[in-house]
Amino acid sequence: MAGIPVFDTVAEAKEKTDANVTVIFVPAMQAPAAMGEAIENCMQMVVCITEHIPVLDMVQITEQLKHSQTRLLGPNCPGIISPGQTKIGIMPGFIHKPGNVGVISRSGALTYEIVKALTERGFGQSTVVGIGGDPVHGTSFQDCFEAFEQDPQTEIILMIGEIGGEEEENTAGWIQNHITKPVIGFIAGQTAPAGKRMGHAGAVISGGKGTAASKFKTLEDHGILTSREIASIPSLVQKFIRPAF
Repeated sequence: MAGIPVFDTVAEAKEKTDANVTVIFVPAMQAPAAMGEAIENCMQMVVCITEHIPVLDMVQITEQLKHSQTRLLGPNCPGIISPGQTKIGIMPGFIHKPGNVGVISRSGALTYEIVKALTERGFGQSTVVGIGGDPVHGTSFQDCFEAFEQDPQTEIILMIGEIGGEEEENTAGWIQNHITKPVIGFIAGQTAPAGKRMGHAGAVISGGKGTAASKFKTLEDHGILTSREIASIPSLVQKFIRPAF
């Protein structure tokens, strides 16, 4: 009725439309097979919105990705948007505006809050990437930083992390040695009790590691400017670039 073509397989869709990106919304138990089908058909990018995918399934998908040319974003992520150009995912497009701030985040809802605050203060975004909050995922913080470093539109990069895991800490030293653009970091979950998962599967403090305090300290020890409050982020951005109004 709406004139939107529907296909039975990824192979058929790719053959008839030349599609090179796929978005996965199917339930957790079917999502690994959907990702596998996309990888087997050489899709350039797979964006997986689905959450609650078993860790073992994601380990197997990660191994499959190593032998392919496919980039996976997610799972358990909101997607990616370059305002005014394209959007692949579920983020509310109207809160974004074109600009020069690159945003990388583990949290979907937190990303929306920060982006809205930036937009209201006149700071548009070059690209906003939600890498997802699961412990095993595709595109990493480092992958995104490498892309933003090469992107002429991006003048400043926001790193929105959260408690759990060590990806933020592991990326901090790399940022110091490879990124020439200003970086601002924020870590969610500052009041979370140890051993309690907060929202995402990867947001759990274990063995004294992965706390907000340890992440903030590591970022700051590597020369990265940080903010403890979302409301303060636009003011920090303004230290490096001018608002559009």
